[in-house]
Amino acid sequence: MKKYIIIIFMFLILCGCGKNEDIIKKFTKKIDKIASYKLSGNMDIVSNEDTFSYKVEASKSKNGYYKVSLINKTNDHEQVILKNKDGVYVVTPELNKSFKFQSDWPNNGSQSYLLDVLVNDIKNDDNVHVQDNIIQCRVNYPNNNTLYSEKIYLDKKYNLKKVEVLDQDGNVKITLKITKIDYNNNFDESEFSLDSLISDSEQKEDVTNTGYILKDIIYPLYIPTNTHLNTEDTINTDDGNRAILTFSGDSPFVLIEEVSRVFDELEIIPVNGEPLIMGDSVGAISNNSLYWTSNGVDYYLSSNSLDTKELIAIQEGLTGTSIIVSSEK
Repeated sequence: MKKYIIIIFMFLILCGCGKNEDIIKKFTKKIDKIASYKLSGNMDIVSNEDTFSYKVEASKSKNGYYKVSLINKTNDHEQVILKNKDGVYVVTPELNKSFKFQSDWPNNGSQSYLLDVLVNDIKNDDNVHVQDNIIQCRVNYPNNNTLYSEKIYLDKKYNLKKVEVLDQDGNVKITLKITKIDYNNNFDESEFSLDSLISDSEQKEDVTNTGYILKDIIYPLYIPTNTHLNTEDTINTDDGNRAILTFSGDSPFVLIEEVSRVFDELEIIPVNGEPLIMGDSVGAISNNSLYWTSNGVDYYLSSNSLDTKELIAIQEGLTGTSIIVSSEK
């Protein structure tokens, strides 16, 4: 009798494994067959004790171009990650400003809002787990090694419904909820051009009238051990004030803050590095620098001593609950 029970038990396990493999196979095959798509959804990013919410639209064309629009729900600030034949860009349309990267994005890491990159995550993991149409696999975020795995939620037709990215303790750090996916779109190539993201004169007038003036110096909550503020200078420019904070000690770094400038024509800034979503902004990160815009202020953080993990830790202390001190003496 025990022998038959064991046989039945093993049969059920094998059936379950077969079903799980079938779910993975059908989802990956479905996405591999899709030449283009447009995905819409809502994304929440947890950074320290803060949660930042975005409206997301992600598109891929048949010729391998990508366009990801991220609109901050708090202030309607939009930034776009764009890949076309000329390179990879992070564009801030309301400022007519763009960073240009020589980058392998989006193939150099995990991207929860791109279907084909999710499939690559699955294929790159030899220990994928499946339960109730939920695929769990490892992730690869080169500039954030606290992100460990992701759960990919599918409906009965193997359409993506939700993605959760978790840390090593199982805490959800990124949640993407899908509202709509269109497959095999016939995109016009112009939709992936920089010209399509240039704001018109009326939009630029609205941004200019918001009064971006750097009245306050913002100090980071996190400063590396045995490091302290050494000098603080404020320079008057045509566009507002520029604050230069120099930190000295075991881990020296420089932090520059200045009012965001609205350009009359699209300004393209070449950078060495990669696009990086950071709480309420999309910035540019390299081995020794970090550049981003938040609430009408441009931040530039540079150090020859800090790694990218510590640069991001300082940035998080500026984006979230930071110490704000008036620069008016």
